[in-house]
Amino acid sequence: MTDIAVTLAEKRGTLTAEDKLGFGKIFTDHMFVMDYVSGKGWHNARIVPYGDFDLSPAAMVLHYGQAIFEGMKAFCTDDNRIVVYRPMDHWKRFNISADILSIPQMDSEVLNAGLNKLIEIDKHWVPKSLGTSLYIRPFVISTDPYVGVKVADQYTMFIITSPVGAYYASGFKPVKIKVEDHFVRAVKGGLGEAKTPANYAASLKASEVAKKEGFTQVLWLDAIEQKYIEEVGTMNIFFKIDNEIITPELNGSILNGITRRSVIQVAKDWGMKVTERRISIDEVFAAHEQGKLQEVFGSGTAAVISPVGELSWKGRNIVVNNNQTGETSQKLFDHITSIQQGRVADKFGWIGEVTKL
Repeated sequence: MTDIAVTLAEKRGTLTAEDKLGFGKIFTDHMFVMDYVSGKGWHNARIVPYGDFDLSPAAMVLHYGQAIFEGMKAFCTDDNRIVVYRPMDHWKRFNISADILSIPQMDSEVLNAGLNKLIEIDKHWVPKSLGTSLYIRPFVISTDPYVGVKVADQYTMFIITSPVGAYYASGFKPVKIKVEDHFVRAVKGGLGEAKTPANYAASLKASEVAKKEGFTQVLWLDAIEQKYIEEVGTMNIFFKIDNEIITPELNGSILNGITRRSVIQVAKDWGMKVTERRISIDEVFAAHEQGKLQEVFGSGTAAVISPVGELSWKGRNIVVNNNQTGETSQKLFDHITSIQQGRVADKFGWIGEVTKL
């Protein structure tokens, strides 16, 4: 299947002032849609006007949660090219999530062609200012009108896009993180490695409590011993200890972040020591006491790099790098965003070019 039908919106919207974009609240004129039916496969790929769609109250996704999603970004470079950051890596991870949720595999080339065509049609929505981007949200839901627990026979896949500003309204400065010691999110063999709504629903209660206590996000520990660090609610996590960058190893309950991979590859390319291993919260607090904890930062598609200025665990608070953005955090943020926006050479082959404005 390569043909993508296009139905254009009768009225086109205009891009909001780029300093007023916010995150995830404004959507472009069109969306990509594709259907699946058992025995027929994925079919009817199309681009249609963005809008509400019909869904049966008995749709299985509403009752049993069979759904996945991705998060990607497109950028306008200084020479007016529109590019997508690591698109094929995202589509590969999309299919990994699909496999975990027993959703049929999709052709990455078809998905990428659909995305590129969607961006081409709505290219006037791609913001140009530094720090802005076009956020891309692919997702799949099960649509069988059936109230019964089974793998669905019908699915719909969508791609919607949204021009966005900085993820954190407060800008690029250290955030305050609570280390969760009561709630748990995921275990090895569960859904932790998949980008599925259930993972994020499982994090809401802890996040709500943490925000009431003045924290930005929650840092999750393993669900068995509540000892080993896993990830932040919307990010992977890194620690710079005695000039070594350490991040929790992938274990089946941690998301294999695309930006995480970028950080590891860039840091190694710079000659830094980077280690993926189990790291306990006790080790982090001990490193702070010994004066060896130099930086803590998160990584993710939305924020890219998010420096952490304070960690709180069981009533114990530590301040990291005097609550200032660390040298490595800043350098990584500057370099990765420069690759994304075409200001430095893409030596790793991460950029997928779509079109020109």
